[in-house]
Amino acid sequence: MKKAKKKVKAAILIIGNEVLSGRTQDLNVSFISNWLNINCGISVAEVRIIPDIEKKIIYNVLELSRKFNYIFTTGGIGPTHDDITALSISKAFKVKYEFNKEAYSILEKYYGKKNFNNGRKKMAKMPKGSSLIYNPSSAAPGFKIKNVLCLPGVPSILKSMIGNLKKYLVKGPVTISDSVNLQTVESYISLELEKLQNEYLKKVDIGSYPFFRLGKVGVSVVLRTSNKIQLKSCLKKLNKIIKNKKIKLFKKS
Repeated sequence: MKKAKKKVKAAILIIGNEVLSGRTQDLNVSFISNWLNINCGISVAEVRIIPDIEKKIIYNVLELSRKFNYIFTTGGIGPTHDDITALSISKAFKVKYEFNKEAYSILEKYYGKKNFNNGRKKMAKMPKGSSLIYNPSSAAPGFKIKNVLCLPGVPSILKSMIGNLKKYLVKGPVTISDSVNLQTVESYISLELEKLQNEYLKKVDIGSYPFFRLGKVGVSVVLRTSNKIQLKSCLKKLNKIIKNKKIKLFKKS
């Protein structure tokens, strides 16, 4: 995996009527985002959920592929009639939708010629020129074309495949973080956090997240950056603010 000097950003495109209807709960976004950051230094900047509609898939794939270094799609590459992701991406990039010889061979060997029906054969069709993302769980591979990497929607299968993405990705600077849990409300510290964020603009991302835990109201202040020195400096100034405003740290009883 090559390393980029600048930040590498990605989008995740969740494709599936079942997610939009609430029938299926998405578990892939947090997993993919965390894996990309820790293993590849790639940050997810946008997530979209769209239905199994060809025009919407084409539009979103083209738009996101122009905006970001990578797009990761999930869903719609199975054997049924509504699995139209591969066909739609073929149309988006104006390339032929055809059987990938290697994918066909993998699936035929996995199922056996007798049980290799048309639905299973469909999983070997993808945009011409695609590279395979191997699947150790259920054989059916994902694929990569240009900067779009297509994965299945089933979380357990996706997790088994994700390590095979590394060879296709350029590594960016890994984001590191630190956090402080405070016994206060956001409004009491908001002005100071705004000033601190302005001081570390584009160096450290500062977020505040209210919580209610063990009968106590609190705020978790999270610092994120790819620079250890900036993180240490920002945290030092945050602790000074906490001391000056006499805010107690949250401690579990």
